[in-house]
Amino acid sequence: MNIPVAVGSSEHAGHNAEKVSTVAIIGGGPAGLTAAYELQKHSRFHHPVVLEESDMVGGIARTETYKGYRYDIGGHRFFTKVSSVEALWKEVLPEDFLTRPRMSRIYYRGKYYAYPLKPLNALINIGPYESVRIMLSYAKWRLRPSLTESTLEQWVTNRFGGRLFWHFFKSYTEKVWGIPCHEIRADWAAQRIKNLSLRKAVWNAISGANDTASLIEEFEYPRLGPGMMWEAFRDRIISSGGEVRMKQRVCKIHRDGHTVCALEVEDVQDESRYLLKADQFVSSMPIADLVKNMVPPAPSHVRQAAAKLKYRDFLMVTLIIKKKDLFPDNWIYIHSPDVKVGRIQNFRSWSEEMLPDPEHSSIGMEYFCNEGDELWASSNERLLAQAEAELRKLDLVGDAEVVDGTVIRQPKAYPVYDGEYQEALETIRLWLSGFPNLQAVGRNGMHRYNNQDHSMLTAMLSVKNILGENHDLWSVNVEQEYHEEARCSEVRRPSYGERLQPTRVAAEMT
Repeated sequence: MNIPVAVGSSEHAGHNAEKVSTVAIIGGGPAGLTAAYELQKHSRFHHPVVLEESDMVGGIARTETYKGYRYDIGGHRFFTKVSSVEALWKEVLPEDFLTRPRMSRIYYRGKYYAYPLKPLNALINIGPYESVRIMLSYAKWRLRPSLTESTLEQWVTNRFGGRLFWHFFKSYTEKVWGIPCHEIRADWAAQRIKNLSLRKAVWNAISGANDTASLIEEFEYPRLGPGMMWEAFRDRIISSGGEVRMKQRVCKIHRDGHTVCALEVEDVQDESRYLLKADQFVSSMPIADLVKNMVPPAPSHVRQAAAKLKYRDFLMVTLIIKKKDLFPDNWIYIHSPDVKVGRIQNFRSWSEEMLPDPEHSSIGMEYFCNEGDELWASSNERLLAQAEAELRKLDLVGDAEVVDGTVIRQPKAYPVYDGEYQEALETIRLWLSGFPNLQAVGRNGMHRYNNQDHSMLTAMLSVKNILGENHDLWSVNVEQEYHEEARCSEVRRPSYGERLQPTRVAAEMT
């Protein structure tokens, strides 16, 4: 097939103009847009061309709209320990941030529990009989702990006992990740809930002490949702002469040995194809797809490694409800095992400007699934009916009327860290490290559970590399602490950290 060749607009400069290099950027999410913006900001000799497959920028951090209602896909708080990222947020969106109080709870068997979990609050809600059983279970496991802590189940039961694990850790973890707790590595628990102590919490409640760690109490949020940020990035890139091409699917990555030469791009609307030649390439597309789409093909062991990488998908059923105030939380974790919904977003609590009708509420019912399974394949009508039925079963709406709703599906929302992923990813990383003009950035681009600030930081460093520096993008987001925590003695200023991903234990460890 004879495919026409397209170039970035900068390559048409006059003969007296200084040479400008084209940088092709795959993906218009936080990482891709940051790379384009930073490139324009720091160099007049590079022309960014962003290729985005969908009709919206922002990726999983986009803001969807339905009949004037705005929906945040997954809930995106803005707080960071990376000063350069925070400065960039304020530079691009200087006057549109709201400061929001953080409020989230767990809903379990008809009662609300504080989140992060406060053991004494949990014991009171559960009742005296079950509380005694929990404390006896705690004593048993403290006296005779598991000799190994390779799994989440072992790690939690050693610290809290089997009963508390069964109540508060097992159901939600398995609902979200679709992985049995005895197959999840203990290091996730050690990082995520390391500072929670049942004994300390009970003592603090009795004595009045308060030396436990807690999560940050407030965060910043764009008044029209996180998509507002990425739309502002897009507009600034275009106004500065860069390109953001929408509905452009990258089908193939053409290479000459270990040098990428061009991208084969398909226009989603008319299915026409063209070759985009460039000097440098930045990719935020799923790294498995990057490998799969190489021409000529990657070595067989690299392709086999790419085939082992897996993802967790989710869908969100949004409901518009004829009642102003349903509950005060930003979101509620649903631990009840008798419903499939895993988390419920309350968009009024994020920003009232996301709702066109001040007398209505707008919520997002999040269901975690795998692309192609029964839940994913269900019709919108069935999902809307299921979501409303579960909301009423949870008694979160009372007699309020559900007046409308829609369904938003998000494939490849979370990279899965199973027993095969680490070795597979290392194989791919080592092979790609031999490409001097190709860099992988962002969550799916690196198969790493990055949040916005981590994704942006990888993109910022990729630009520094293009401009002649030497930074290891794979060193970003490798901290072994949960950075969203703040000690009670600390000043509560916005901070940020990775949302840690559970890791599946290899089969031989189960």
